[in-house]
Amino acid sequence: MRSEASPLRPLANHDSPRGSGFRVPAEWEQHRAVWTAWPAAADLWQDELGAAQVEFTALCRAIAGADDPSSSAPACELLEVLVVDDEAERDATAALAGLPVRFHRIPYGDIWLRDTAPVYSRSDSGEVAAVCFRFNGWGEKYLFAPDLALARAVRQASGLHSFDVPMIFEGGAIEVDGQGTAITTTQCLLNPNRNPAMSKAEIEAHLADALGIDKLLWLGDGLLNDHTDGHVDTLVRFAGPGRMLCMEARDSDDPNREVLAAIASDLSGMRDALGRALELVRLPSPGLVENADGEVMAASYVNYYISNRSVVVPTYGSRHDAEAVAIIASCFPGRRTVGCSARAILGGGGAFHCITQQEPAAGQVGAR
Repeated sequence: MRSEASPLRPLANHDSPRGSGFRVPAEWEQHRAVWTAWPAAADLWQDELGAAQVEFTALCRAIAGADDPSSSAPACELLEVLVVDDEAERDATAALAGLPVRFHRIPYGDIWLRDTAPVYSRSDSGEVAAVCFRFNGWGEKYLFAPDLALARAVRQASGLHSFDVPMIFEGGAIEVDGQGTAITTTQCLLNPNRNPAMSKAEIEAHLADALGIDKLLWLGDGLLNDHTDGHVDTLVRFAGPGRMLCMEARDSDDPNREVLAAIASDLSGMRDALGRALELVRLPSPGLVENADGEVMAASYVNYYISNRSVVVPTYGSRHDAEAVAIIASCFPGRRTVGCSARAILGGGGAFHCITQQEPAAGQVGAR
């Protein structure tokens, strides 16, 4: 069940991002770089490690527009890639040869930088800052010691001014339109395994300060077997101000049929921070996607990544792949939309948006 939010009341904190004039821009605004990490943990990926590295490489090539012959393509963002040791750096260097990449020797537990790296914000004057939240392994389910300190390590590597926010939060839990509106789920942000001592109003106030948002829309539950407790970036995404992409079940055995129907119903009654009713763009769900053990995986087409040149959409070998890529492409006509396999990465718990974190370009306020 959704909760339509009233305008947020941020904390009276002039040292916060909002108090200093910062807001998180929309993902379609210009990036300086994208932060990500090379899959290298054989104990976590096991037999899927090689396939995950192949999918990671394809993602990076698509982000860079390496296969796009267009001379009018916008400037490519730098690939800021974390590696754990010499062997990983050698492997990643060979795989990403010819791409604009810089490697960082920073320890990490796994590759989900959307949740473990900083969230980047930009001021009205165009300055970029890193906003560092606390991280507890998605409600203490997957605790890797390096990930608990990763946001600050990446911030240090970026050399940017930073803000520390005293709450548990993951970047995949929220989606912003860059014009004051954000959307999330109660399953994640009101889960007692994150911030049990904080009320809904307190969570809203902290996020208003940290992200520079004016209105937070609330959905209910996320996809079946989503390890993150319902991250919104597997459910819905803004495709421009006032425009929302959401999935619908096309198959009778879709395990998320009821959840997706409830999301669409809730969205139909929502308005953004500027009072606009949301325009819904519907695309198919991947349907039933299982791992080798027959367990349902939380497959989602809206877990795409928007780069300066491309929109990279995860695909899963579903009969709906091509249609989903085409619908997403129609929403981003200025970019080349590419469908790339993410089935191996999904086996680790997410897809392309989950393993990337964009850093906006300085001084490019409002650029699409």
